[in-house]
Amino acid sequence: MKKIIHVKGMGCMNCVHHVKEALEGLEGVTGADVSLDTNTAVITSAKDIADSAITAAIEDAGYDVAKIEAA
Repeated sequence: MKKIIHVKGMGCMNCVHHVKEALEGLEGVTGADVSLDTNTAVITSAKDIADSAITAAIEDAGYDVAKIEAA
């Protein structure tokens, strides 16, 4: 399954790294592609991951989630 997360607050490649690391730390996530240009992250996972878990991981990394949608 894939989800697109719209992330607020990223301003540099270090931010991209922090968001990617936070998402890849979630159980079940098999990949995370984070784009500074579009302020989005696309995660792939073997199982459904709750939006609340995704939001918590990104907020713990210091960023905000604008929207999460299925891809």
